[in-house]
Amino acid sequence: MNLIILSDTHIKQGQSLLSRLSGELISIIKRSDLIIHAGDFETLVCYNELNSLGRLVAVHDDTDSSELMKLLPERKVIKVEGINIGIIHKGQLTSENTDGLCYLAKEMGVDILIFGHFHHPIVHKSEALLLSPGSATVPGIAQASAIGLEIKNKSVTGKIIRCLDNSCTYFEFQCSV
Repeated sequence: MNLIILSDTHIKQGQSLLSRLSGELISIIKRSDLIIHAGDFETLVCYNELNSLGRLVAVHDDTDSSELMKLLPERKVIKVEGINIGIIHKGQLTSENTDGLCYLAKEMGVDILIFGHFHHPIVHKSEALLLSPGSATVPGIAQASAIGLEIKNKSVTGKIIRCLDNSCTYFEFQCSV
């Protein structure tokens, strides 16, 4: 199963998510079996735009509108190809040490923990695979990014997708969970 992971899109009222994403990333999203968003859409319009591209699983965070906070949970666990995947926005306050995220993954009983908040991609393997896709729209000092995953036979192959203008580059990784 192919997944695309996004977070921290921060689309304000009157803005369009699709106008801020590269054409190549939109194509990747449309080809994915599942879209995961780890919070901070900000507007229901942004959520609806992403939802129109495919099957979407998402959580909310503190910058999301009240409609999204009612619609989406703060954290969620799903099962994909026998692998438990946890989704949360703010797993801890700093990205310098992943100990808090490791404990959170254990608490949630997941093999993969997807989180946002930091606006730069993070891939860390400990007892669980920790993944932060960064931000595809407001990366700050990092480059716009997302993460693509393929889960097959309990094996995870992934890539950090970095986008600039209308094209993307990739950094690939693989692990068993």
